[in-house]
Amino acid sequence: MLEFTVCSMLTILPDFLVRRYLQGKRIGHEITLYSVWYELRFGITACAILTLSLITLVFFFHPAAVSATAAFRTVTILPETPGRVDEVLAQNGDHLEAGAPIFRLESSRQQSALETAQSKLDEIDAQIIMAAADLQAATATVKQAEAVLTEYQAELARTQQLIDRGSSAVSQQDLDRQRARADAQAAASEAARSQEASARARVETLLPAQRASADASVRQAQVELDLTTVYAGTAGYLQQFALQPGDYVSAILRPAGIIVPDGRNSGHARMQAGFNQLAAPVLKVGMVSEVMCASVPFTIIPMVIVDLQEVISGGAIRPTDQLVDLSQARGGTILAIMEPLYQGGMDKVVPGSSCAANAYTDNHHRLETDDSLSGLQKAGLHVVDTVGLVHAFILRIQALLLPVRSLVLSAEH
Repeated sequence: MLEFTVCSMLTILPDFLVRRYLQGKRIGHEITLYSVWYELRFGITACAILTLSLITLVFFFHPAAVSATAAFRTVTILPETPGRVDEVLAQNGDHLEAGAPIFRLESSRQQSALETAQSKLDEIDAQIIMAAADLQAATATVKQAEAVLTEYQAELARTQQLIDRGSSAVSQQDLDRQRARADAQAAASEAARSQEASARARVETLLPAQRASADASVRQAQVELDLTTVYAGTAGYLQQFALQPGDYVSAILRPAGIIVPDGRNSGHARMQAGFNQLAAPVLKVGMVSEVMCASVPFTIIPMVIVDLQEVISGGAIRPTDQLVDLSQARGGTILAIMEPLYQGGMDKVVPGSSCAANAYTDNHHRLETDDSLSGLQKAGLHVVDTVGLVHAFILRIQALLLPVRSLVLSAEH
């Protein structure tokens, strides 16, 4: 309507003035309700063409997005182990810091497992002490056996010398008996050394490995016990949280609630808008835009486009067991990420608000720096920048009419 009104001032109105004052045709006589088309056909035709051209020009170079919102991230509260709630440590709506406890599950099974693992570790520690004593005893046995073996070998050597000299003080039978006794002691000494090596391996290898395994079991049991207390993974506000002691929660069956994080993902720093695919050649990072949101009526928020999604979500394909029929694919929009042009511009916008956005093409820098433009091109770029006022005016009219349309003319009322 606004475009038609502006265009009629340049087409229908001059046509009427010419016929009224230059041709002398009068309203109610030559110009009647039935003769309006014939008398003003040139103005009406030019107005329709100019209106359509203006609307196309405005909406192409200054695209609008009716699907804009301050999207925000939510973090689902899920326990890593299922169980029944034993104690609730926070309330719905509380602001939690990262790492703050939220609720605790019943933990008797995990506590029992931890105590069992700790008992096993204490048992191995006791075995290490006993094994160290056994190693000392085995070492002493080896020294004793080697001392006796040395004594037997010395006696055997003396007997052998006497036999070699032909002495009658000893006999061959005595020599054989002492040799057998020395051999037996050597075997006993070797057995003692084997027992020492076994005791040393038990102290230095087997028991430390068993203790490390038992210590890992204790740590695992402690982790399982710690998992019964659920903590906030990020700072934010606790929402949809209505747990009571005795409730059963599970990562599959029932989440406990959600956290709306603070910071960049809270919906207070950025806004997302979906523009028609025809706007793809026009939208650029750095374009100035304006946003009107239902949660802040009568307010226009200056924004700037900081990022454009490189793909259109409507064309996404996920592998399945069926071939994709592209004729059934839904269209999508160009997603633009916008930030407020001035600090604090979105402080009053409620995250998730329904908004409308306009983006404006700006050729001022090109007109100032590009000397290769012809006069006609410069005039065209000036026209493109100027008609952006029409779209800005329309957005402000929408902001003024939004409460009336929502509260008075809405079908819900």
